[in-house]
Amino acid sequence: MRRARPAERLAAAALALAAAGTPAHAGTGAPHAAALYARHCARCHGADRLGGMGPALVPGALGRLTRERAARVIRDGRPLTQMPAFGARLGEAEIAALAAFVFTPPAEPPRWDLAAIRRSHRVLARPSELPARPVHRADPMNLFVVVELGDHHVTVLDGDRFEPIARFPTHRALHGGPKFSPDGRFVYFASRDGWISKYDLWGLRYVAEVRAGINTRNIAVSHDGRFVAVANYLPQTLVILSAADLSPLRLIEVRDAAGERASRVSAVYTAPPRGSFVAALKDVPEMWEIPYLPDAPPVYRGPMHDWRADSGEPPAVESGPFPVRRIPLDEVLDDFFFDPGYRFVVGAARGGGARVISLVTGAEVRRLPIEGLPHLGSGISWVRGGRRVLATPNLRRGAISVIDMERWEVVAEIPTLGPGFFLRSHARSPYLWADVFFGPNRDAMHVIDKRTLRIVRTLRPAPGKTSAHVEFTRDGRYALVSVWDMDGAIVVYDARTLEEVTRIPMRKPSGKYNVWNKTHYEEGTSH
Repeated sequence: MRRARPAERLAAAALALAAAGTPAHAGTGAPHAAALYARHCARCHGADRLGGMGPALVPGALGRLTRERAARVIRDGRPLTQMPAFGARLGEAEIAALAAFVFTPPAEPPRWDLAAIRRSHRVLARPSELPARPVHRADPMNLFVVVELGDHHVTVLDGDRFEPIARFPTHRALHGGPKFSPDGRFVYFASRDGWISKYDLWGLRYVAEVRAGINTRNIAVSHDGRFVAVANYLPQTLVILSAADLSPLRLIEVRDAAGERASRVSAVYTAPPRGSFVAALKDVPEMWEIPYLPDAPPVYRGPMHDWRADSGEPPAVESGPFPVRRIPLDEVLDDFFFDPGYRFVVGAARGGGARVISLVTGAEVRRLPIEGLPHLGSGISWVRGGRRVLATPNLRRGAISVIDMERWEVVAEIPTLGPGFFLRSHARSPYLWADVFFGPNRDAMHVIDKRTLRIVRTLRPAPGKTSAHVEFTRDGRYALVSVWDMDGAIVVYDARTLEEVTRIPMRKPSGKYNVWNKTHYEEGTSH
C-alpha cells in the first residue's frame, strides 16, 4: 500500500493543505478563491475538490469543521502531518477566502460512481503471495487491532504478552471500527474519506484498497466472508465490494421509496442469522435490509403471506443480487442495537427515546421513553436474573439505561459522573465497564456489577485525560482501556482484581478490537 498520506489525515489538515503555496493575488485586491484553489490546492485535492493525495474539500466531507477552525489550521498548520503553517506566506484575506471556498458547494453535486471506484482499486498482494501460516508467534485469535488516531497508524498487539508485533500507517481518520473476516485472518478498515483497506493479520501486510466514497461512515462484512458493504454520507450511496480483493460489485443510490429524496447512510450492519446487511438512513424514515445469500427469497414491498412463485401473491419488487427491502418507519432512526437472534433492532429517535422494530415483520414493537440520546450502537446485553437485558450509555445524560429485552421496558437507570460513549463487558466477567466520555469527569471509568447494577469502583487511568473504549482479552481475564491523548496509552487491568497490570504508550488510541471477541460475537462487545 502506498505510504499513507499523513497529509490526508484529518479533515482539518486537508483544509490546511488547501492553502499551500504562495499568494495568487498578492497586491491585487480581494483574492479570487477559485484561482487560489486551482493554483495551490488542486494538485493534492483534485480540480473537482473530490480528493487525490489529500481528502475531498467539499461541504459534505468536512464533518464538524467550522470556517474559523479551518482558517486557524491554514494559518498555523497541523502537528504530526505534512501540513505546515502558512500564516507567514498567505495574507489573512487569502486564508479566509480559501476557508470559505471549501465550504461552498460545487456547481455540480459531487459524484463518485462505479467507474471512479474501479479506477481507485488496487490489489497490493495476490493470494499466492500471502503466507500459509502466521509470520508471528502470537495467538491469531487473541490479537488486538488498535487504532491510533493521533498519527493515523494501527498497532497489532499480542493479547497474551501485551507486546506490539506490527505498526503501520493508515488512511486518514479511520472510522466506524475495523471489521474482520469470519476466520479472523483479515481485517478491513474504512477511513472518513472513503478508502477501504484490507490487511492480512498473518502476513502483516496490506492486501487491497479501494475508494468507495467521498465521505464514508462505516463498513460491514458478511458473515460468510464474501462481501463488504460500505455506508456513505457523500455521495448518498451504499456500495457492495468483494471481500476477496475489494473490487466493486454494486453501487446503490439511496433514495426514498418514491425516488424523490436522497439520504445519507448513517451506518451499515451485518445480521448473520438473516444473511443480510441492515442499513440505517440519516434523512428518510426507512430502514433497509439487503440480503446477500444466493438462495435468499425475493424482496417484496409490504408484508407477504407466501413468497413462493405459485402463491398468487403480487410479483417481487426487486430480485437479483443485493435486492433492497425497505422497512418504512414513522421517523428517522439510527445508531442500531440488535438482539442476539437479530429478530429485533432498537434505534435511537431524534425526537427522543428509542424504538424497537421487528426485522421479521417490519412493524414497530415498542417505544422506549429514554431521556437524552441513548447511544445504542455501543450497547451490550447479558442475562440477569434469568432475563436478557440491554444496557446503553447516553450521549447527553449521566445515566446508563437498562432494558428488559423480553418485555422491552426500561427497568433501571444507573447514575454516572457524566454522559458516556462506550460500554463493554465479557461473558466471563461480572462487571460492566462504562466510560464518562464527556465533561469534567472524562478521565473516569466506572466498573459496574452486572447483577446489582451498582458501581463498585471508579478508575482514573490517567487523571485529566480522557479514558474510553474498553476491550477484553479472548478469555476475559484482562480489560484494556484507551487513554485518548497524543501521549496516550493502552492500560491493561486485571478484570477481576481491577488492578493495573501494564500500560503501552500509544498516540491517541481511539479503539482496540479483539479478533476472537469480534468474530465470535462475544456478548460483552458491540457489533
